[in-house]
Amino acid sequence: MSGPDGEFAKKVVLITGGTDGIGLATARRFAREGARVMIAARDPERGARVHAELSDLAGPGGAVRFVPCDIGRPAVAESLVERTLAEFGRLDIAVNNAASDIRVAPTVDVTEAEFDTSIAVNLKGLWLCMKHEIAAMQRSSGGAIVNVASINGLSGTAGASIYSASKHAVIGLTRSVARETIAQGIRINAVCPGLTDTPFQYRPHLGLSAPEQVARNERITQAIPMGRLARPDEIAAGIAWLCSAGSSYVVGHALVMDGGLTA
Repeated sequence: MSGPDGEFAKKVVLITGGTDGIGLATARRFAREGARVMIAARDPERGARVHAELSDLAGPGGAVRFVPCDIGRPAVAESLVERTLAEFGRLDIAVNNAASDIRVAPTVDVTEAEFDTSIAVNLKGLWLCMKHEIAAMQRSSGGAIVNVASINGLSGTAGASIYSASKHAVIGLTRSVARETIAQGIRINAVCPGLTDTPFQYRPHLGLSAPEQVARNERITQAIPMGRLARPDEIAAGIAWLCSAGSSYVVGHALVMDGGLTA
C-alpha cells in the first residue's frame, strides 16, 4: 500500500460501479491512500452511504465525491468525465467497473432487451467512458485506465453467453486501444476476476432455496484450487498495482485473478 504520502496521494481517480463489490473495495483503497475519488453508480441512496463512509476514510489531501448515473445511457460517460474535471481539474486514473446484472439462462431464453442492456452497459458504456477518459488524460501528462473484465471473457460460459461475449469484447477493446494510447503516456489494462465474494456473484441465484444455495457455494468453492472465493480487496489490490509505477511496463494486459481456476 502506498499510504497517504505515496504515489496515489492527490491523484484524481474515477471509478464506475463504485458502490459495492470490487468497485467499492477499489474506491476504499484509493481513498485510504489520499486520492481524490469520483464514484459513479446508479443507486443514489447507496451512493450517499458510500460517500459518507469514504469521506471519513480518506487520507490527508484526499476527497471523495459521488455522482448518480447509469453508464448504459447515451451521453452519460461524457458528462461524468466533465463532472470529474470540473470537480478536480484533471483525471489521472480511471477504473471502468460498472456492469449489468445477468440472468442465468440458456441463450434461446435470453430476450433481445436483455442482450441490449448487457451490451449497452458492459461494452458500449465502458467504451464511451474510456473514449472520454482518454481525451481528458491527453490534456495532461497521461494516466492509467483499468477495465474490469472477467474470467468469463476467457472462455465460454453456459447460461451467461451474452455476459461472456461482452467480457471477451472488453479484453479485445482493452488490448487494441492500449496500443493506440501508450505513446501518449496512457496505459490501459484489464483485470479478469474469478469468482469473488460480492453481491454481483449472488444476485443471479437469489431464487435458489437455502439448501440449493449451500450446495452451489460448496460446488463452486471445490472447483477453485485455492478453495475459496476472492475477496474484493484482493481484486482491488490488483487494480491498484495496474495503476501504479510498479506496473509501468505493463500495457494491454488482462490480469487474471482467479485462485487458479483457469490455470
